[in-house]
Amino acid sequence: MQSCKAAPSNSQGTGTNTEQVYSESENFVEIVYSLDNDQSVDVEDSGSGDNSELDPEASRLIPGLPDDIALFCLARVPRRHHVLLKCVSRKWRDLVSGEEWYSYRKKHDLQESWIYALGRDKSEQLCCYVLDPTRLKRGWKPILGLPHRCIRRKGVGFEVLGKKLFLFGGCGWIEDATNEVYCYDAAMNKWNQATSLVVPRCYCVSEVLDEKIYAIGGIGPNSNNLPSWETYNTETTSWTLHENPNIFPDIEDSVVLGGKIYIRGGSSPLSSLVSAFVYEPSSNTWQLAASELVSGWYGPAVVVDGTLYVLDQSSGTRLMMWQKDIREWVAVGRLSPLLTKPPCRLVAVGNNIFIIGKGLSTVVFNVENARNMDGVLVSTSIPKSISDDDVISCKAITI
Repeated sequence: MQSCKAAPSNSQGTGTNTEQVYSESENFVEIVYSLDNDQSVDVEDSGSGDNSELDPEASRLIPGLPDDIALFCLARVPRRHHVLLKCVSRKWRDLVSGEEWYSYRKKHDLQESWIYALGRDKSEQLCCYVLDPTRLKRGWKPILGLPHRCIRRKGVGFEVLGKKLFLFGGCGWIEDATNEVYCYDAAMNKWNQATSLVVPRCYCVSEVLDEKIYAIGGIGPNSNNLPSWETYNTETTSWTLHENPNIFPDIEDSVVLGGKIYIRGGSSPLSSLVSAFVYEPSSNTWQLAASELVSGWYGPAVVVDGTLYVLDQSSGTRLMMWQKDIREWVAVGRLSPLLTKPPCRLVAVGNNIFIIGKGLSTVVFNVENARNMDGVLVSTSIPKSISDDDVISCKAITI
């Protein structure tokens, strides 16, 4: 379902009509997306079950084509048009929302990544947004239907596994830590309650390693510290509890690097030293992380192609890179204070790093082509959002 394009013509009027058709097509996509976001669209069957039994063609994805050929064609439709595909028939909707579609696009390298941000607005309510990196000028779009029970919680975990986004734990002013988990299926655009954590916790950190979600540390009931972590297995849809005294309170950040999970605490007013531990999955143990790596980890981190990047926000915003061959931190460059609004979060899509700050201010640059002028990184920014939300976390879902 490609954008409308006109054949070459010397007529100026034809070109104008083409631009109008293109504009109307884009607006139609926005309208349908809004309807789908309201989770109120119901697609009628294209034919009755009796007819499909009598006529095999009626049961095909595309009449006249074998289903494998139809899937070959449909799976190449850009992700931004998937909402339109779901409006054609129930069969198409079930296909686009299902595991076969997800697996096929993954197997044939057809996947596209969108960025999802969890924020908190002025009224202290949680809100969720999505950004299509291929259409930055469209900006961030809200995701509606956030579960009402968790909308005012703080310390909520935010993680992505496959095509699903998970919100877990959290607490409130008059609400103790909870073990509730909610799941958003990005393909279906639908929220559901998922399997609860073993232990109620809030302000934990989370990562994905070996196709499992890790919920690490945090605060439990009665504000007790939790020297434990839990892993979520999608096959059994269950959480497993693990304990280790090296899981310390007040974990500020985490990252997966080299097949291991690193967690970092905050520095105290009395000392600039930062505590950090690394998880070795083969032995299921936590050990102290190398001091050289920890020495420069003073902000949000992201890994691109095996290389660790950290955003130093102690004085402006400066991107640092960990060079593991010489075991030193190297400055990549500073970011314009006119474009970034700390505190910021980082997320990577391919070789692009997205720096997302207050009000969903977003700056993006490619690490392979990173260059700077007078020490300032050359980057791209997207139109300003009308919101003033604080960004809690950002993740990418690839479908």
